[in-house]
Amino acid sequence: MNRMKKYGAAMLFAGMLSSAFAQVGQQGSNDQLEKYRPSYHFTPKQGWMNDPNGMVYLNGNYHLFFQHNPEKSVWGPMHWGHAISKDLIHWDEQKIALYPDSLGTIFSGSAVIDKNNTAGFGKGAMVAIFTHHNHQEEDRKTGLHQNQSLAYSLDQGATWTKYKGNPVLPNPGIWDFRDPKVMWFEKSKSWIMTLATKDCITFYSSQNLKEWKKESEFGKEVGAHGGVWECPDLIPMKYKEETKWVLLVSINPGGPNGGSVTQYFVGDFDGHQFQPADTSIKWLDWGPDNYAGVTWSNLGGRQLMIGWMSNWQYANVVPTTRWRSSSTIPRDLALQKVDQKYYVSSSAAPELAKAFRPVKKYRANQSKELSIQEQLPQAFRLDINKLKQQNFKVILSNAIGNELVVGYAKDQKAYYIDRSKSGEIAFNADFPKRSTAKRLSNSETVSLSLYIDVSSVELFADGGLTAMTGLFFPQEPMTRLRIVGEDNLIFKDIDIAAFKDK
Repeated sequence: MNRMKKYGAAMLFAGMLSSAFAQVGQQGSNDQLEKYRPSYHFTPKQGWMNDPNGMVYLNGNYHLFFQHNPEKSVWGPMHWGHAISKDLIHWDEQKIALYPDSLGTIFSGSAVIDKNNTAGFGKGAMVAIFTHHNHQEEDRKTGLHQNQSLAYSLDQGATWTKYKGNPVLPNPGIWDFRDPKVMWFEKSKSWIMTLATKDCITFYSSQNLKEWKKESEFGKEVGAHGGVWECPDLIPMKYKEETKWVLLVSINPGGPNGGSVTQYFVGDFDGHQFQPADTSIKWLDWGPDNYAGVTWSNLGGRQLMIGWMSNWQYANVVPTTRWRSSSTIPRDLALQKVDQKYYVSSSAAPELAKAFRPVKKYRANQSKELSIQEQLPQAFRLDINKLKQQNFKVILSNAIGNELVVGYAKDQKAYYIDRSKSGEIAFNADFPKRSTAKRLSNSETVSLSLYIDVSSVELFADGGLTAMTGLFFPQEPMTRLRIVGEDNLIFKDIDIAAFKDK
């Protein structure tokens, strides 16, 4: 490993005209209805979006279904919207996949490829398992308004047929009985459904996706219980040569920074029961704006996740009008160990690296502040590699004084996102609050990546051990960047890469 010089001038790695630099990633800048639409995050063309659903990979295509109200940009009658990508960057929105029917609206769920035709719909059928939500039954307060149902596609998700025998898992009398995540469990040659049931998880098994047997419950006495449990996912993950099982559970409210959040447990699963390795509360993403994230099916051993980039505290009132809500960038999940405890790290999917063009590289600095002179685009990545641990701030700003601050507080051993002066903040009292995240790494240096995209920031620190996601809504584009330390900034390198749309 090359050792850097402690002092030296910042040097240009790759240059380009600042005028060209400023144009990258700015879409819809002259349209006030579009000014917050991101460049490399998925958003619906119009209407409302929340939870990602039915994510499945097939024949080179990543399918993303999502909770969708096509008529209005607020939560309403839920459909399954549909988008497809070959590279996890450019998404082609399809026609709506699943519409409400006599059994109810279409709440969250998952999709699998039935390679062995266990359900009898056809070999290789794409099968969606979702929650039917009957609003009339909910009004009658019977507690029987959420049931699990099936739909299938024989043309790779282009058209869908709902199973005539729906629902396949009727409600036993649990008010919150939803969000089935289904996977194939090879040891028992059966399908396993992980279902959110009020404030815990219930596991079911099936041979054919149509008839389900209850196996066990988990979570009544462990984990965070500040709100209802939702959108679970059970996934096998490798740590060195050992296989562990990770259970993701979204919870609303009850997040460490308020509102919506995803917790997780690491343990063992035998096809019947889940046993956690420890019962400490762990957050997948500490920021305020990553919720309901689940993983793609049919990707082999890869665990690729995407989340809904918002928070139920203010999701319906954020200052976008034609559309509301984005997805996070796709993230690879991995297991790491710190002080003999398992943790799940998140990192940007490597496919995203191809979408960014290196612009500047700084090797060293001999002052407390590094100021980027060029006008920044609205979509870029900032990498800070091996910065000597100290208090520091990354300040993104504009000419009228809007500021987004991402930093590290050494005395608290915590990262933070401060959007108290970030632009439009008056739409909700909870929005401008500073969010903090515990640092898990014991390294003496800090390394992090920031993904900025018009109106969002995603922080991956220390190899993804700490992740944070936050929205912000500047009144004018944020084009200025400063990195300010308490002491002289001593680092290996700092890189800026601009998003290249094509």
